[in-house]
Amino acid sequence: MLEKNFTIKDIHEGLKQKKFSCLEIAKEYLTKVKKNKFNTFITVDEEGAISQAKRVDQKINSQKEIGLLEGVPIAVKDVIMTKDIRTTAASKILENYTAVYDATVIERLKKEEVVILGKTNCDEFAMGASNENSGFGPVKNPWNTTRVPGGSSGGSAAAVSGPADECVFALGSDTGGSVRQPAAFCGVVGLKPTYGRVSRWGLIALASSLDQVGTLTKNVEDAAIVLEKIAGVDPKDSTTLDKKVEDYKNNLRPITHNLSIGIVKECFDKGLDREIAKTIEATIKTINDKGLKIKEISLPSLDYALACYYIIQPAEASANLARYDGLRYGKNLNEGKTLWELYQKNRGQGFGPEVRRRIIMGTFVLSAGYKDAYYKKAVAVRQLIKNDFQKAFQQVDLLIMPTTPTPPFKLGEKVNDPLAMYLSDIFTVSVNIAGLPALSLPIGFTKQKLPIGMQIIGNYFAEGSILKLAKFIEDLPR
Repeated sequence: MLEKNFTIKDIHEGLKQKKFSCLEIAKEYLTKVKKNKFNTFITVDEEGAISQAKRVDQKINSQKEIGLLEGVPIAVKDVIMTKDIRTTAASKILENYTAVYDATVIERLKKEEVVILGKTNCDEFAMGASNENSGFGPVKNPWNTTRVPGGSSGGSAAAVSGPADECVFALGSDTGGSVRQPAAFCGVVGLKPTYGRVSRWGLIALASSLDQVGTLTKNVEDAAIVLEKIAGVDPKDSTTLDKKVEDYKNNLRPITHNLSIGIVKECFDKGLDREIAKTIEATIKTINDKGLKIKEISLPSLDYALACYYIIQPAEASANLARYDGLRYGKNLNEGKTLWELYQKNRGQGFGPEVRRRIIMGTFVLSAGYKDAYYKKAVAVRQLIKNDFQKAFQQVDLLIMPTTPTPPFKLGEKVNDPLAMYLSDIFTVSVNIAGLPALSLPIGFTKQKLPIGMQIIGNYFAEGSILKLAKFIEDLPR
């Protein structure tokens, strides 16, 4: 039995020093994955993982140098295309779909010779905050199996978490907090890059102006390593920007004490769990005592972010999911005498209740007579939110907010109350609306031993500064 919770560096050094083989490592992780204790994976690619591990071992045995990510076992959220591996978006409508190409992020990681263990469970089409909306059953939080792991990248976060340790790192997607919120609930590091920093080509679209591929890792250094490998312009994604990718890993230290940190006061006014508030406040005091400048910042339009998000996101989702009708894409049940009946059967049975709810909401806010009243107003509010963030970044370098308003809640607790579920995203959606980078960092536990996350937000392409502060906080004595 190998040591638990290896980081990327641990795997790399172990392989180089021949403490273990890549095949041993791959088999160990596959054994844990196949036990399926937390329902984290939808598809396990055992054959592909074993084959790749053997190739890495052959290279090592030939005395060839290996890269930092070579042979590292990873998992991929099931909304990201992986060639010849089933890709379902956790939906019954794509239950039997096998991807015919790799997403750009997968192409880039395959060049690094990672070992892909399989595809992780998530909320259907990435719609949800608890991972209870999956067509393949809910994921359980490994810290407490009666609790949710967060969503929508709950399978990825749970697989990386300490108690599960089913992979070294995982990819997720973040449309309104879907990397950061489960990272907070599962006690891992969740990074959502700037919109356009990482290619979305091959990511099954939810809301195209909000989606971003992100990472879930065991520590900050691993987040820096993975971001550096997947970031950069992509000719296949016109929204990526041709901006130089930094040496994130080697620039983690030292942190400059000229760095100024803004504390968003609206987040601490009401609705925040007291244990989370106290833990974040203690962290802020510690970094202030260490010489970093702390300033209270106001984001007045933050109160409108959730409403704005839940107009824009369903609107874009309704358009993106229109193609899944069983004729162009998705499973065709071949039921119905007319085209209308066929659509009703294929989409009605293929999509789960949350996806249907958001398609209906999105279609409504885009319909004649309501587009001006809802969608266009939400777009205007979006600009106000962006402006507020830019005003804040004229005063400080980085912002600190809670990641979630509560600790992980119980499975089933909010399933029948969509509004309560949507409130789980209250501190994360504004970042996607503005297209900014943010990271959720684990900073402690509640009295019930449930993880607590804190969010660090930066200006556009300030991932390097975010990672530096996160590393500084991670290294503080507990």
